[in-house]
Amino acid sequence: MAEKTRQEYIHDLTVVQQKVADMGELARQAVEKSIESLINGDSQLARQVMAEDDSIDDYIIDIEDYCLLLIAKQQPIAHDLRVIATGFKISTDIERIGDHAFDIARTVQDVQIPLDYERICIVRELSECALKMVSMAMEAYRQHDVVLANEVRRMDQQMDDIFTQTFYALSEFVTDEAARQKRVTQLLFIARFLERIGDHAVNIAEWVIYLETAERIHQKKRHA
Repeated sequence: MAEKTRQEYIHDLTVVQQKVADMGELARQAVEKSIESLINGDSQLARQVMAEDDSIDDYIIDIEDYCLLLIAKQQPIAHDLRVIATGFKISTDIERIGDHAFDIARTVQDVQIPLDYERICIVRELSECALKMVSMAMEAYRQHDVVLANEVRRMDQQMDDIFTQTFYALSEFVTDEAARQKRVTQLLFIARFLERIGDHAVNIAEWVIYLETAERIHQKKRHA
């Protein structure tokens, strides 16, 4: 009977990780779609991203409830406790990633003046880096891959450098012309959202390292 209980418990821990992985995939797709809506000026796709944000929010509630129930029932320790603790932490970062995908989509949807394709191209590299970091961080979580998690951490400086280059490149387009200034301002907001998505991907990678090694990685102060 005890062995059966342990097996059920292991299954429950696996369920936690699967829920987090599924939530992460939804957020990754949201980022991908929000970027696509930006590049293609697709307001319908932007609305879809915004509508699907509730699904990501529902996941975090489900994960939190499931984790709290496991803590109450099993009083986990060591690695088992880290599975639950990182389930809490990573799902929070995933939810923030989903929020920023929503923010990008809302910007695309709300702006009345079409975004200039030339300016959009400037943020393309930043968007590709953000999406790659999210994909790699979630893959590291699914595969329990510390090496891949560390690769995501190393990409943080690259992301910061690209953001700085993007910010200055867009700033050069700021003029007294109201319409043009509005387009650039919208893209500057989007660049900031993408940079924050990268920050949350790094957070996820650092929680993966903690999950697998019990090593706490120093985290610099990041945006919410």
